[in-house]
Amino acid sequence: MVTEQKPTSPLGALPPRVWLALVLLVLALVFILQNRQYAAIQLFMIVVTAPLWITLVVCVAIGMLIGALMSRRGRRGR
Repeated sequence: MVTEQKPTSPLGALPPRVWLALVLLVLALVFILQNRQYAAIQLFMIVVTAPLWITLVVCVAIGMLIGALMSRRGRRGR
């Protein structure tokens, strides 16, 4: 007797941490798109006026870089 198997969805195969990352990414994108006015950003003595969305994108990218660097360091130490 041959049983038919239903094709599995690639979305169902994603682990929960990937789903969480996708949800957080969507929330970050919505937040960025809703904050498009200009803002003055000061770092030490330097003041830059830039669209807030660019600043938010840069901050998210820096956070992702820090997370990637920290996860690599943790794997090597084990």
